[in-house]
Amino acid sequence: MTRFVLAIDQGTTSTRAIIFDHAGLVVSVGQMEHRQICPRAGWVEHDPVEIWDNTRQVIAVALAKAELSARDIAGIGITNQRETTVVWDKATGVPVYNAIVWQDARTVDYVEALAGDAGMERFRAVTGLPLNPYFSGTKIAWILDHVPGARQRAEDGELLFGTTDSWVLWNLTGGANGGQHRTDVTNASRTNLMDLRTLEWDREITAAYGVPPAVLPQIRPSVGEFGEVSVEGLLAGVPVLGILGDQQAATFGQCAFTPGDAKNTYGTGCFLLVNTGPKVVFSKAGLLTTVAYQLAGHRPRYALEGSIAVTGSLVQWLRDNLGLIKTAPEVETLALTVEDNGGAYVVPAFSGLFAPYWRTDARGVITGLTRYVNKGHIARAALEATAYQTRDVLDAAAADGAALNELRVDGGMVGNALLMQFQADILGVDVVRPQVAETTALGAAYAAGLAAGYWDSPDQLRANWHEGGRWPPSMPASEREYLYSQWQKAVRRSLDWA
Repeated sequence: MTRFVLAIDQGTTSTRAIIFDHAGLVVSVGQMEHRQICPRAGWVEHDPVEIWDNTRQVIAVALAKAELSARDIAGIGITNQRETTVVWDKATGVPVYNAIVWQDARTVDYVEALAGDAGMERFRAVTGLPLNPYFSGTKIAWILDHVPGARQRAEDGELLFGTTDSWVLWNLTGGANGGQHRTDVTNASRTNLMDLRTLEWDREITAAYGVPPAVLPQIRPSVGEFGEVSVEGLLAGVPVLGILGDQQAATFGQCAFTPGDAKNTYGTGCFLLVNTGPKVVFSKAGLLTTVAYQLAGHRPRYALEGSIAVTGSLVQWLRDNLGLIKTAPEVETLALTVEDNGGAYVVPAFSGLFAPYWRTDARGVITGLTRYVNKGHIARAALEATAYQTRDVLDAAAADGAALNELRVDGGMVGNALLMQFQADILGVDVVRPQVAETTALGAAYAAGLAAGYWDSPDQLRANWHEGGRWPPSMPASEREYLYSQWQKAVRRSLDWA
């Protein structure tokens, strides 16, 4: 039996290739960061060519570290930053513009024009999503309208659109020489162009957005065949058997297969997903309805999602923009120099607020400043902002009937014990970390491995899940509610800025 599966994790700040064994344990990792391009306030871009170059390199590194070759890999799974939009020339493979990142807020005017008299909920009954610059639809339209000649070329069938999974897949499977232009149901569900029930592009909605159907990829189940690698010397002949957007991949990696199962991923942003099974559930409290995953030949599974734009990237901002720390892990050390936040609150609405507020007019604020506040208090307030925003979306989930007794967590920030304890305290429930914290990449590997027969069933995957850490709450309820009320006051101060 082939011994391993490989996951490509194309994230917001870096691209990784991770090789997993049958126990779901990490064998080797290759990782490279890519540039964050911010040409204007509220604009965030990536270079798609840099991302593809990095993808090839990290695969080579992961294979070399483990001394493996293509014959050792049963299949490849891809997971990716969702909503980030790439448009490229299908004859040359050259992007017509930088990738517009999910955090980017430039399309507010497009959103307002689409809303018209119908409002921000115009398409939610079909797509599960409100109108918002976050999603891919308006990003595609912006590129077609602002790159000279792009709209006509798109209408003529010369251009292709994809989120970064499609971009990587197309290049892996041949690029301009027969590359597969495909995506999966989870990524398609983040465009605001797909019908949640039919799992097909909705022609009326794509027309309203001004997105020509010819640019859109074929939608496939998350677990199934997507094509074979045809890049010489780079896993040639190995099949790509799974694609999941990063948050759905983390849900899969946490083995949250049963309705009511949930996870929260702490990365560049923070994302809560609650499995609702085969039922499409619409939130009344500001959450999104999305596809959780689909196995080939089976009905899709859906989820409610609470999307938070800025969590880990706030720590990067402290490092890169303010120079308060030199490396991201130092934020915990700095925060531990003080006992509390000193009355300071940071609301990181750098490009508006996502769930449950959906306010594009919000901007970041630091409130409660006095002469007493120092950089330790700011570091602590930045970490606490992640926990407060998570409380916001968990309260919304509870309002929708999905209250949690404990919270499974994963992502880069779960190694921060101070944050995890404060998260438990501000929620009033246990916070539980799995033994393998790389659940996003693991979910992509699981998808590919299931399709390859490397693993037999989701039940076999559940047997791989083991608890790696637990934080019970220890804060008195009265203090918890006072601190949270102060956070809510700070959020109100961030509104009506833009």
